[in-house]
Formats: sequence, C-alpha cells, structure tokens
Amino acid sequence: MANRLAHETSPYLLQHADNPVDWWPWSAEAFEEARRRDVPVLLSVGYSSCHWCHVMAHESFEDDATAALVNENFVAVKVDREERPDVDAVYMEAVQAATGQGGWPMTVFLTPDAAPFYFGTYFPPEPRHGMPSFPEVLEGVKGAWADRRDEVGEVAERIVKDLAGRSLAYGGDGVPGEEELAQALLGLTREYDATHGGFGGAPKFPPSMTLEFLLRHHARTGSEGALQMAADTCEAMARGGIYDQLGGGFARYAVDRAWVVPHFEKMLYDNALLCRAYAHLWKATGSDLARRVALETADFLVRELRTPEGGFASALDADSDDGTGKHVEGAFYVWTPAQLTEVLGAEDAALAAAHYGVTEDGTFEQGSSVLQLPQEAGPADADRIASIAARLLAAREERERPGRDDKVVAAWNGLAIAALAETGALFDRPDLVERATEAADLLVRVHMDESARLTRTSKDGRAGTNDGVLEDYADVAEGFLALAAVTGEGAWLDFAGFLLDLVIDRFTAEGGALYDTAHDAEALIRRPQDPTDNAAPSGWTAAAGALLSYAAHTGSDTHRAAAEGALGVVKALGPRAPRFIGWGLAVSEALLDGPREIAVVGASGDEAFRELRRTALQATAPGAVLAFGAPDSEEFPLLRDRPLVAGGPAAYVCRHFTCDAPVTDPDALRRKL
Repeated sequence: MANRLAHETSPYLLQHADNPVDWWPWSAEAFEEARRRDVPVLLSVGYSSCHWCHVMAHESFEDDATAALVNENFVAVKVDREERPDVDAVYMEAVQAATGQGGWPMTVFLTPDAAPFYFGTYFPPEPRHGMPSFPEVLEGVKGAWADRRDEVGEVAERIVKDLAGRSLAYGGDGVPGEEELAQALLGLTREYDATHGGFGGAPKFPPSMTLEFLLRHHARTGSEGALQMAADTCEAMARGGIYDQLGGGFARYAVDRAWVVPHFEKMLYDNALLCRAYAHLWKATGSDLARRVALETADFLVRELRTPEGGFASALDADSDDGTGKHVEGAFYVWTPAQLTEVLGAEDAALAAAHYGVTEDGTFEQGSSVLQLPQEAGPADADRIASIAARLLAAREERERPGRDDKVVAAWNGLAIAALAETGALFDRPDLVERATEAADLLVRVHMDESARLTRTSKDGRAGTNDGVLEDYADVAEGFLALAAVTGEGAWLDFAGFLLDLVIDRFTAEGGALYDTAHDAEALIRRPQDPTDNAAPSGWTAAAGALLSYAAHTGSDTHRAAAEGALGVVKALGPRAPRFIGWGLAVSEALLDGPREIAVVGASGDEAFRELRRTALQATAPGAVLAFGAPDSEEFPLLRDRPLVAGGPAAYVCRHFTCDAPVTDPDALRRKL
C-alpha cells in the first residue's frame, strides 16, 4: 500500500512511496500529527542519486520490522534536499555542529516544534564499525522521549538557541580589492596538487568555480600561474576517469587524488559549470582539448538530461543493473578486457585497452576499469580510435541505464542555459543556443508567476509546491543574461531584471548580506544564510554576479550597490578560504575590471558586423557584458546613442563610466578586450 508520498513530484520521494514506513512529506500537518500523538518526528533527508540513501532505504525503510518500530513511535518525514535546500541547510548545520560531520542520508529526530535533539547520517541495520544499528537508535530515542523528556527538551532548546546565535559575522567594510584577490591566489597555490591538478587530497571534487576565478584573474592581471593551474587541472580531469571518455560529461567527484575512480553519479550543476569553464579556457588558450570537452559536455547535457518539456533533469544515478539483476555502482560505465574483446575483436581490444588504460587487474572493482586517457594517442591512430569509441558507445547503450532524476530545478537549469548559450555561440552551434532558449521558455512558462516569483522545481511540465530560494533567482537571472548576450533579444534582460528586483526586495538584509530564503518564506528554526560556494555557486555569490552584470547592462546604481554590498563577504572569506568562495572571487574580478560594457551596432546580415560580434563574444575580460543590434535599438540600454561609423558597423567599449572611441576593426576590438 502506498504512503502519503505517492502524490509528490520529487522522484526521490516517489522512490519511497511504497515503503512500509508511513512517510509524510514536510508539512505543517506532519508536525500537527506528532503533537496530537505526542511522539517525536523522524526526519530523513536525501536525494535520488545518493548511493547511501538507497542502501539505507533498502536495509531499513523497506524492512517490515523496522518500519513497524518507526510507525508506532514516530511521525516519519521524508525530504528531498534538492527540492527543499532550506530545510536541508538548517538541519545539516545542526548535524555538523553536534557531530562535527554531515552528509546524506541525514537522519534527525525532532520535537513536534521542529527542534532537533538527536542526529546522525547513515545507520546500518545491525551494529558495525562502532556504529549503532538503526533499530537501536530508534529504541534509544523512544526511551529518551518516554523517560527523559525534560532532558530532550533542554537539548533541543540549546541547539535552536545556538543556531539562532550563529547569524553570519558579515564581512563588512567595502569590496575585495587587489590585495584580497592576490592573497586568495596565494592560498590556492598552497593547496594546489602540482602532480594531479585540482586542490586538496581525496576525495577530489571538480573545482569549477575556482577555475572561473583563475581564468578571470589571468585575464585581468596576466598571471601565468593562475592560467597554468586552471589549464593543468582541466586537462587532468578530462583525461581522468571522472570524465566519461565515451559519452562526455563529468561524474560528481573522484575518490582518489588522481581523478581515476569517480563516484559515478552525474549532476546537472557540475556539468553546466564545467561546460562553461572549459569554453572559457578555450577563450584564454585556444586549446583543442578545452573545445572538445566543452562541446562533448554540452552534447551530453542535451542527449541525456534534456526532458520532453525542454528543461534539464537533475541527475543520473551512480548505480545500475550489472546484467545479473544486481544494482552496482558504475556498472554502466566500466569495462573488463574480456568485454572489450567481445565488442571489438582481439586486435582493436588491445589498442583500446592501451589507449583507455584498461588493465587485467582493473582500476575499479571486480577486475573492471574506468576508461581514462593516460597518454595522447599518436595522430596516425585517430580514425581507428574514433571507430573504437563509437563501437564501445553503441555497445554501452545496450546496457541497463542508470536511473534519472527527472525533476527540473530552476537554479541548475539557469546554469545550464548560461553554459549552452555561451558554448553554442562560441563554437557556432546554433542548436545549443536553441536548447538553452527552450529551457528558458520552460522556466518562464512553468516556474514563474505573474509577479516573477519562482517555483523551485517542476516535473513533467507541472510546477512543484516549493518556493524558489535565492540560488534559483540568481542562477536563472545569470542564465537569462547569458542568453540575452548571445541572442540579442532584450526580453531576457528584462526577465533577469524582474528576478533581481525580487532579490533586492525579498532576500537582502542590512549591510548587503543575503538570506537563502525570502522574507515571507516558511519560518524554520533558523533562517538559512550561507555565502560559501560548495557544489554550485551559493545563492549569495551568484546573486552578486547577476546583479553586477545587470548593472553593467542598464547603468542601475541600485543593482550595482546591491552587488557591492554582497561582495563584502568575499573580502572576509577570499583570503582565508579561497576554495570555498570561488564564484565570489570570480565576481570580484569582474568588479575590479569594470566590468566592461560592449555594444556592437550594425545590420544583422552584414559580415563585418558578424565579425565584430564574434570578436566581442570571445572577450576574456572578466564579466564583460555584450549587447548587439541595430543602432539606437530599443532592445538594450547599451545600444542607445550608438551610431554607425562612416555608415558601417562599430563596437563601443566602456568601463568605469568612461567610453573609448568606437572601433570598426576586429583586431583593434580584440586588443581592448
């Protein structure tokens, strides 16, 4: 019999709809029920591509005896962290404060007033590795609730008070300058892995936002060290097992320092951010590898994550059927020498094994290997390698595919729109710009109401019930701004403006600090507020970037002041923790550079106009904004009072409220940018 999750839109919640646990979605009614029954709430938070969430579900939530224990003594609430990042953030902060570590699945016991009093992550079905079993935890909490209620109340009260007192010590005086950005670069140099690229040790995550900072810093200052760290990291990841050598796209992270063995799930946000980073690396270096990876990742997004409505799905699972009915991590992606021989024949299999680093012992589990590119193939092999890759990809298509989380998250679709729009424009792939436009249309049609308020998720073209959080407004605005720059359609600039006005009105605190939820959002035990960039840009730094670009387009002092207010936190955190504020540092580079405002005027069919526009698109100047169209067009504020020069197309470049003389020669424009 299905529980209350059967009517939800989240694929993760739907995975639990047939559990014997009587789950509730997060709702006032669930807490009302706990009050009525005088029992604690068991809050379980996860997401659909989380490996250990599946493990705990299978071991405990699908087990009748465990479910009976839960149903009798608790009100069980299931939350998809991707749908409710606010709920996740507030309780994750409590888990980390109490236990020193966090992660998913997150298991928290709450009073009927939503105050947390006991925490954990994954609990096994029987005691192991010093961990209590889940049934033991349930019995322990049940006992404490029955016999030591005062103590439970005191603990909960203390935790809530402690969280409330942790409001952000705000960065304060002014915006980051040369000194802070130089210190941030120095800090990154210290944590850089000169052997394998990337930062820190294992597990190693793709540092997409830090890459953006390094590329912008190089563009502004000429720092060779910054460019080298970005280029070498990008090359190491693209040759490693974290990158899908057959189908394109990146896995979530590598479990080792050398990028060999990935944690195999593929997330929309990682691939959108990395697609854009490689496209920007190409702008800086002209590297063939950067171009190839940007385009393959864009093609992966469209081929494997695009939904029938034109949006982009959230994730692909790590696990899939290995052909024996068992769900195994990485089964879709890994190869043994015998499997290569079966598909390719002995001779080509030997070449493929050497080319992709497939060994007899295997680089992963059970003698299987993750495909990598350990060394460059000689150019003589190129056609044969291409044929091998095509045959392996075709054979892989016959395997059972990993599950896909089909919900459309507004923020991550905003990131995908920006990546596809820019990649399509840079590499002359109008189809990618069209896919970006279709996703933007879906967001306007399904996620945005008449007052421009956003809904966070949709599925099958139906909007979910959860309000957008700050990152939704910021990343969607970022996507619309990128789309405006490559399509020349001013409507996207207008839509970005509506969203950013709401950021200023509904998410901003004193002194320019930002909250993750709107002033009128559901009140949780604490109002979440996190400026650090983790897997994707924080709403805070993403908002700063979009506000700054919008101000450059429109000359709006209000939006520029809001961007500068938000960047105070980068002044504080940039020198101390540069790896965790990469997007904030990238936005700060744009602020220091101006950012430059580029207006290209001319007639759309004119080849000289197209050449100027193409040159402007390739600008490496940090955060430069571009408007193009007919002279004095109403589409963009930047086109006003911009006449042709001697009857022909021209480009105008302004920064810091001063404009250079217009140029008509692409080379002269290139030198300015």
